Amino acid sequence: MRTELCDRFGIDYPIFVFTPSEKVAAAVSRAGGMGVLGCVRFNHPDDLDAVLRWMDENTDGKPYGVDVVMPAKVPTEGTAVDIDKLVPQDHRDFVTKTLADLGVPPLPEDAARNEGTLGWLHSIARSHVEVALKHPIKLIANALGSPPKDVIDQAHAVGVPVAALAGSAKHAQRHADNGVDIVIAQGHEAGGHTGEIGSVVLWPEIVDGLAESSPDTAVLAAGGIGTGRQVAAALALGASGVWMGSAFLTAQEYDLGVRSGEGPSVIQQALLAATSADTVRRRIYSGKPARLLKSRWTDAWDAEGAPDPLPMPLQNVLVSEAHQRMSASADPTTVAMPVGQIVGRMNQIRPAADIIAELVAGFEAATRRLDGIRDS
Repeated sequence: MRTELCDRFGIDYPIFVFTPSEKVAAAVSRAGGMGVLGCVRFNHPDDLDAVLRWMDENTDGKPYGVDVVMPAKVPTEGTAVDIDKLVPQDHRDFVTKTLADLGVPPLPEDAARNEGTLGWLHSIARSHVEVALKHPIKLIANALGSPPKDVIDQAHAVGVPVAALAGSAKHAQRHADNGVDIVIAQGHEAGGHTGEIGSVVLWPEIVDGLAESSPDTAVLAAGGIGTGRQVAAALALGASGVWMGSAFLTAQEYDLGVRSGEGPSVIQQALLAATSADTVRRRIYSGKPARLLKSRWTDAWDAEGAPDPLPMPLQNVLVSEAHQRMSASADPTTVAMPVGQIVGRMNQIRPAADIIAELVAGFEAATRRLDGIRDS
């Protein structure tokens, strides 16, 4: 499974794993892949700095990266206007009624309220970059396309490559023209923000386009990858590695979401019960199209009379506490969780290192099978 990205980053396997959990990210890096910590949940630079210090101490010197969300700047950002005041009251009333209809309990009186993830804001994403570059990170990825040129230059000045997600060959070429080092070709099957083109079509289209115009730009395949056979398919289609996320939401180390006792969290309970048909692609999570687990919450937004989702970042401000309440409840049918169609194969809780090992074993079995076909 070794590719040139292994040598470039000092990793054993070209498996890059995005995760909002520092414990999963560290476990992936220790197991020979590249853990990439999602930063969007950190509203304050000091909180991110503390978690990255933990990463520095718990990755055994193995490389890790960070993922930021750097959207286009909203018109009111940087002014005295309070973004919270831009959320219409009708939308707030809909969320309040929906939570009551679903039987989602309020948070305890002493619980800290999540008033909206400021990491969706351009300025906060920039602060994430500033903090991350003070640590020995080996990659910065941007979930919403190319970062501004000055951010790319800032990373390059200290030897840190930059990656960006693309859902079309046009987007991939734009990233390469902007100086991005690695394009993450993310197919329609992926969880979270994703485009319209299926992975098997998208991956070779981006690989071939960049090979002709920007041969130094590497490609990671993303979307629908959860087995070693799918890793083999991605590399066979020309990618230099894979970018995964959903398959590690059921890692034993995943520590976000409320657990009752030692069992899986309510989020993981929902994921374990789902099939590959149980996802929808909607704007209700962040304001941009994102693939989510289908639940009674997503059904409510699809029902007649539901309001249209707000643009980013206002939608997140609207639903942030609702997400917190659903994750803290005991009902897995109401969660709001980004996940890809590979969720149908996520049927057990196990250590991240075991997931990596199974990917490697599955890759080796697939390539041996292909060798047998070739030699027969």
